[in-house]
Amino acid sequence: MARLSAPLPYAQQVAIFTRFRNANPDPVTELEYSNAYQLLVAVALSAQATDVGVNRATKDLFGQVFMPQQMLDLGEEGLTDHIKTIGLFRQKAKNVMKLSRILVEEYDGEVPSSRAALMALPGVGRKTANVVLNSVFGFPAQAVDTHIFRVGNRTRIAPGRNVDEVERAIEDNVPVEFQQNAHHWLILHGRYICQARRPRCMICPVEDLCPYEEKTQ
Repeated sequence: MARLSAPLPYAQQVAIFTRFRNANPDPVTELEYSNAYQLLVAVALSAQATDVGVNRATKDLFGQVFMPQQMLDLGEEGLTDHIKTIGLFRQKAKNVMKLSRILVEEYDGEVPSSRAALMALPGVGRKTANVVLNSVFGFPAQAVDTHIFRVGNRTRIAPGRNVDEVERAIEDNVPVEFQQNAHHWLILHGRYICQARRPRCMICPVEDLCPYEEKTQ
């Protein structure tokens, strides 16, 4: 197994995240929602789909469905009609209906605020749970996706062999004052600057602090 790179030193972490914060003081998810339930549904739908695609599919849906009981009233076929442009839409529709019923029957229609309770819901993994905990409940959970995994390893902000290791590396190495927004900054950086095939190093705000060797010119 290849040796894992050491994370960036503390001072470099501070410098990088200070620049991220200066450029975007209040980063938020690009998924569109109005309450905890809608965010939970949106993130569950976003697996193997883009935020843009999810927002397009949920625009009309979220205009009429705000709470789990309303989703149950809409029914699985009604939900399917709204989300059929999203990959794996049939399975996702089944999961959303199941999790909505559980929320109604076990949580009085409210979204629970513990990771274990969220992950017990159908179609909800650790990443989805962490997005909800961070964006709704203000807990500094780190939702690691492919963008964050790539950025964490390229920059050595949070190196790891898998998403769990990268999540722990963010928690262990990123200074606490940046923890709440760290995953938002990293995902946006990966989505728009540190892209997979050709990172846009020429416009990168932390290019001089990044040890990635295969920089583009």
